[in-house]
Amino acid sequence: MDAYEYSELLKLLNTKLENIRSILKPDALNARVEEIIKLESEQDFWNDVENATKIGIEKNRLLSKLSKFNKANEALSGTNELYELAQEENDDDTFEMLHEEAKELDDLIRSTEIQVMLSNPDDISNAIVTIHPGAGGTESQDWAAMLYRMYLRWAERQNFKIDTLDYQPGDEAGIKDVSFIIKGENAYGYLKAENGIHRLVRISPFDSNAKRHTSFASVMVSPEIDDNIDIVVEDKDIRIDTYRSSGAGGQHVNKTESAIRITHIETNIVVQCQNDRSQHKNKASALKMLKSRLYEYELAKQQAVKDGVEKSDNGWGHQIRSYVMQPYQQVKDTRSNIGYSNVDAILDGDITKIIEDVLIATAK
Repeated sequence: MDAYEYSELLKLLNTKLENIRSILKPDALNARVEEIIKLESEQDFWNDVENATKIGIEKNRLLSKLSKFNKANEALSGTNELYELAQEENDDDTFEMLHEEAKELDDLIRSTEIQVMLSNPDDISNAIVTIHPGAGGTESQDWAAMLYRMYLRWAERQNFKIDTLDYQPGDEAGIKDVSFIIKGENAYGYLKAENGIHRLVRISPFDSNAKRHTSFASVMVSPEIDDNIDIVVEDKDIRIDTYRSSGAGGQHVNKTESAIRITHIETNIVVQCQNDRSQHKNKASALKMLKSRLYEYELAKQQAVKDGVEKSDNGWGHQIRSYVMQPYQQVKDTRSNIGYSNVDAILDGDITKIIEDVLIATAK
């Protein structure tokens, strides 16, 4: 990086931080934190445990955002001062140090920018993820399993917890269907970028002629809603089917119809759960999944109205990302229009940069 490139980078980072400041409004956040501290000092505040917990969570989120912003602000201010001094004194050693620290500063501003973008109330929620293979039998089912592993590895990298709700193995390989919850701060805020159709191009390991195949799988992501969001699902609105659980679980799994499938008649949204041996617990989990999917469905409809477009379902025409392994290696997202060559690492869960690039691109 030469002097001109560094100067341009510094201008860009200063512009980004000012944009972050205008969106975040740190003075207003500090005022709210002071207000909460006063509330916490009141004698009756802790009598309402539910409200106190809710406000405590809000306070921690505000402090986290302020801490990240202040760290970025102080780092950039210090860099600006050093840069000006280095220019005045033509100090090559300082210039070299600043160049060495450029990436670290860029990463810090980027991380702060992402934190501000994840400011919607649902972003902090856990994420309910469902993966369905497209047409193509074993090939697509194997692709769905690859995506499932990718998200599990990503969650492990974030130190998030994973609960599998439903798992339907393929007849030969892969999976027919899987639903799971990824639990962690901003899990939904990140994974909402994965909502859509994922396309794989590769030499099929299931083709004896070693031909190139294209496979599709849909990924659906919903926020795990809390009890404060009231979504009414009446018996007349749904159809409930029971079936025998598949996979590991012993004799009980094979002999008892404990698994639950719920179809919402109006929207044709289908959820299923076989995580527990108890049919009642599976039904409760499936209903919660359904409410989350309905909530996300309504949010998408409202956003479509706001954007002045007609809402379309998550169909096979709505491809968001391609993973090409043959004849070249590249992962490319249609929303950020950025290509990535580290395909193996991405399929091993290294998808944070892809997601953040999408969040930045779609926020512009």
